[in-house]
Amino acid sequence: MVRLENSEGSINISSEVFNYLVGDAATKCFGVRGMAMRSVTDGLVHLLKRESMGKGVYITYGEDSAISIELHIIIDEGVNIPALCDSIRGEVAYKVTRATGVTVKNVDICIDSIIT
Repeated sequence: MVRLENSEGSINISSEVFNYLVGDAATKCFGVRGMAMRSVTDGLVHLLKRESMGKGVYITYGEDSAISIELHIIIDEGVNIPALCDSIRGEVAYKVTRATGVTVKNVDICIDSIIT
């Protein structure tokens, strides 16, 4: 949770808010099929449905109210992976900062699977 304080009071932003914002921004990028999560029981990667896409997002909080983001995605075959990752980083950082005012230190992207 991030706590932002100013002269008028404080705002607490929960992890669920960041998870939704990150998942929404990432899945709207061209070439991203969806968010991914590795099953603990069988070790397989599963494509998450729209309502549970935040499960593929992990947030780390810094001391200075900045966050680091790790997201797990499944992409379409044939996309330029470096260009896609640059697009996702920019979109995620922009949308999170715009919606919450929180600084995004870095966005780490893990491509868990490619769908043909």
